[in-house]
Amino acid sequence: MHIWVDADACPAVIRDILYRAAQRWRRHLTLVANQMLRTPPSPWVRAVQVPGGFDVADDHIVQHLKPGDLVITSDIPLAAQVLDKGGVALSPRGEHYTDDTIRERLSMRDMMEELRSAGIDTGGPAALSQSDRRTFANALDHIMLARARIDPPPSD
Repeated sequence: MHIWVDADACPAVIRDILYRAAQRWRRHLTLVANQMLRTPPSPWVRAVQVPGGFDVADDHIVQHLKPGDLVITSDIPLAAQVLDKGGVALSPRGEHYTDDTIRERLSMRDMMEELRSAGIDTGGPAALSQSDRRTFANALDHIMLARARIDPPPSD
């Protein structure tokens, strides 16, 4: 299992959790962004800079994604594509997207987009809280533990 991160909007505290998880679970982690990101020196972590443009990072992730890979994203359409390709999608707040929940999230996203285009201020997401960080870390550990039972990480 490879871990992919839609890194342009991924909070730094979540990236830090992911760096530690990649090292601990010995899983490759790739951050994909329109800008160059600093990553810790590790054989498990790398960053890929893609050209600027609409959905370029998303397209890169989908193109390289293999069934069973994990993608960290708050982008609902990207999460839907990940699920369609047999991947696992998790938000930076720890929401595990599923085939059942993604349709509802896509509908909600579309409705909010319509409201915004009509000039209604819908506000933005709340700041990432300590509780959100714990929820993400716990959800990530749950996924990694379940995956380690199926596909143990490489040994030294």
